[in-house]
Amino acid sequence: MTDPAERPSSNGSDERPRPQYGEYATPEEQRARIQQPDMTWLLETGQDPDALHGAPAKAAPSVAAPAAAPPRSGRFADRVATIALLVYGLVNVVTSIPSMIGYEAYASTLLSLLGVDTELADPGAGRPWGVAAALVLAIGWLITAYVSWRSLKAGRVTWWIPLVAGIVFLFVSGTLLMVPIVSDPAVWNAILDTAR
Repeated sequence: MTDPAERPSSNGSDERPRPQYGEYATPEEQRARIQQPDMTWLLETGQDPDALHGAPAKAAPSVAAPAAAPPRSGRFADRVATIALLVYGLVNVVTSIPSMIGYEAYASTLLSLLGVDTELADPGAGRPWGVAAALVLAIGWLITAYVSWRSLKAGRVTWWIPLVAGIVFLFVSGTLLMVPIVSDPAVWNAILDTAR
């Protein structure tokens, strides 16, 4: 077989430069030139490459457990921010639950803040909605704390979890609290009168 570098081109002149470093050689030709055995073949057949050169066989290196990565300073800031947001959320939940369960006082306070001079036609009908909103907040905080704890334990960035969960669960509970107010025609008429 002729060397590809020595083959003449079809027009008689080869304009390519001659290979200097074995670019056209097959792996077998390269090994023959540098006179080294194929390490892949040796390892696949279970032979020690050093034994071919007369060197004593090396002992297998002991496998040590990987060292724990040193904590980064960002992890501490993330942990502090996550815990602070969870504590703030817990205080918010604990202080909000009594006012949600006592829905009549909540509704009258909200209507007076809106400048609407009226009361709900059936204040007792809002109590189940207040209890549902309180349950959403309490269960939402528990879920958020659990997911945040798992994320912190896994070493992931976690500060955003209580922030997003707080927004979501406050929105859901606020929507539940507004259902009795929005569905009361007397309140709607008072709101429209105030807006005029």
